[in-house]
Amino acid sequence: MRASPDAVLKLSLAVAAVLAGSGIGYYYGVFLPDQAREAGRRADAAATAQADARQQAARDQASAEQGRQQAYQDCVNLAELGYRNRWNTSCRAQRQRDLAALADCEDDFFRTKAGCAQDFPVRSGRDCELPGDAAAAYAADLDREKAVCAQSLQSTGITPGGG
Repeated sequence: MRASPDAVLKLSLAVAAVLAGSGIGYYYGVFLPDQAREAGRRADAAATAQADARQQAARDQASAEQGRQQAYQDCVNLAELGYRNRWNTSCRAQRQRDLAALADCEDDFFRTKAGCAQDFPVRSGRDCELPGDAAAAYAADLDREKAVCAQSLQSTGITPGGG
């Protein structure tokens, strides 16, 4: 059985059409949808990475701001500690002067202890009342030191008190 050249040509064209169709079908049915899914996965991964980077940057910024606020608070605490120490040092000096005056009075043969205690009261060595000029000088020093702390914080772009 011999096939006519016309039938072979028709069969060849049909096989070629099926092969071309299957190639095109594979391209549009399998390859392109896989590419689209892969591109979607890459876009999702990129969006997730970008969102994570933004969140990390926000956390880093908040942490840095908190660190600057803490540094400011430490500076203010140090200024207040120095203020209290200077104040209490002056209180101790006053107390020493009071004790010395009391001791001098008690050494006087013609004075009684009760009379000396009444005439020369001994002030506390901590948190006492200081003369107005000394208290004002210490308060001014504290305000200056706090202003330096605030200025160093403002130079970083933050205002004292969290802003």
